[in-house]
Amino acid sequence: MANIIGGITTSHIPAIANAMANGLEETPYWKPFFDGYPPVRDWLNEKKPDVIILFYNDHGLEFFIDKKPTFAIGVADEYHNADEGWGIPTIPPVTGESELSWHIANSLVEDGFDMTICQEMKVDHGLTVPLNLMWPGYNYGHVKVIPVCINCEQHPMPQPKRTFALGQAIGRAVASFDEDLNVVVFGTGGMSHQLDGERAGIINRKFDIECLDKLVTDPEDLTKYSNLDLVEIAGAQGVELNMLLAMRGTLIGQVKELHRNYHAPISNTGSGLMLLEHTMPEK
Repeated sequence: MANIIGGITTSHIPAIANAMANGLEETPYWKPFFDGYPPVRDWLNEKKPDVIILFYNDHGLEFFIDKKPTFAIGVADEYHNADEGWGIPTIPPVTGESELSWHIANSLVEDGFDMTICQEMKVDHGLTVPLNLMWPGYNYGHVKVIPVCINCEQHPMPQPKRTFALGQAIGRAVASFDEDLNVVVFGTGGMSHQLDGERAGIINRKFDIECLDKLVTDPEDLTKYSNLDLVEIAGAQGVELNMLLAMRGTLIGQVKELHRNYHAPISNTGSGLMLLEHTMPEK
């Protein structure tokens, strides 16, 4: 069967891509952020996962405010990026994994999740930045990617308890896939941050650290929050916690924290990097 061997949380802000494109990783502003990534890269290079399931939110490249699915999953063999207007380089195509993604899509619908199933979709910085962070120089071509997009921009948005349940359903779907694949799940996005309005620049470090702790020890406790709670506590874009919760939901066995780095502010965002090793329960 397919086996989820680990989960990773990471930021996906477009400024990261600009910093990498311009060689700014060792500058004082960026160094504390980028210094967190080598241990995660080493683990990925050692484990050599076959597939990455990547939770992210689309920022207007594929889904705009006039058409915003609550949950969408890609089932294509290849995904392309395009210019989003941030000045970041357009990355090479991302390889999909259609057999497992179709299996997950069918399983999710049977499990009560009415997914938008995308046989074609463009992927934005929410997906491309994490891939390049883990395999710098666009060296991600050896791994297949299944994008899962969660609405974090346009109300009504799915609540934390629902995104966690989505992750659990995907974890069950992966475990029922009858092919030996090693899978790693990414939960991407900022932690506390707000990019506009009177509260622009808000960062709640204490809450961010508490969330990282809970993702390890008691993720279901985070499902007590509503999206409005997250906006109040962590800023308007703090709802991106939902991607991290979805990732954690897929880890249905034993979890061990191997690495963590928290840094703020980076582009007015709290950034939490964490590597969780996952062991499936014995049957």
